[in-house]
Amino acid sequence: MVDSFFGYGSLVNAATHDYPNTRPATLRGWRRQWVQSATRNVAFLSVRPDPLSQIAGLIADIGAIGWDILDEREAAYDRQILDASGFEGITIYQAKPQAMAPVGSGKPVLLSYLDCVVQGFNTVYGPDGVRDFFRSTTGWDTPILNDRSAPIYPRAQILSAAETKLADDHIAMVGAMVIHPT
Repeated sequence: MVDSFFGYGSLVNAATHDYPNTRPATLRGWRRQWVQSATRNVAFLSVRPDPLSQIAGLIADIGAIGWDILDEREAAYDRQILDASGFEGITIYQAKPQAMAPVGSGKPVLLSYLDCVVQGFNTVYGPDGVRDFFRSTTGWDTPILNDRSAPIYPRAQILSAAETKLADDHIAMVGAMVIHPT
């Protein structure tokens, strides 16, 4: 019976959910990527198989909360059972093809979303985990919309000054362009 999931983005930030028994894990054979939404004016994280890559994340049990709530949160994703050693009975969410716009559609990453992810990786893995997140994610040519002063992301978190600097330093490290609302 499938009763756990592997989160690789905002689900790594346990402050955004109440799923029990969270634990760090590294999934081999997958790569994290920014994709363009076909239905919203934003980019979001997804994954794709890549035999030469691995991604860190967080496993959590579905518990009494059930799948319906998580499926609603992850509505742009298909839930699929992982076929990887050590991940038996664990699912992953991958963007539905119909939820993705063509590459280069110009839809930005919300900084409030990215900040949430950075905070989660910092909490679970420390600064080295944040660096690994940025290095193991493709699509940094997608612009980042600075919505920190008025977060658009529904699960935005308040970052400490150190977490904000950590996010900003890594955005600069990957050469991503930050744009400001007009």
